[in-house]
Amino acid sequence: MEISIAGTDEEIGRCFSVVAELRPHLDAESFVSRVREQETAGYRVACVEVDGRVVAVAGYRVMEKLSEGRHVYVDDLVTLAGQRSMGYGSALLDWLVGQALAQGCSSVQLDSGVQREDAHRFYRREGMENSSLHFVKRLD
Repeated sequence: MEISIAGTDEEIGRCFSVVAELRPHLDAESFVSRVREQETAGYRVACVEVDGRVVAVAGYRVMEKLSEGRHVYVDDLVTLAGQRSMGYGSALLDWLVGQALAQGCSSVQLDSGVQREDAHRFYRREGMENSSLHFVKRLD
């Protein structure tokens, strides 16, 4: 198992099939350009590879907020459905904690859809706590 930041267009593109399991509204044709656009705001894509195949992905950024201080915010965290419960998500989360510590952050944070109960069990098992509710007003 190897964890690295996807830096080239090809490496980012190889992460699409994993991310698409969490974000099915995305399309392969625009994925790399969307990631590149978000990189201007500090977004990075980390991936777990096993035998040359991407099996887990985390999209994250270092942020600073008045309420939280400096922290790593995880936009996307997903393991291929057929590869779950094999330790890849846990390893990736540990890697993110290491990134946070190396960059002087006080926490690792993420939002998770209310319907993702399996993910919530995973986050709790990994020592994360439910600390807030997230509200949205759609502007369609």
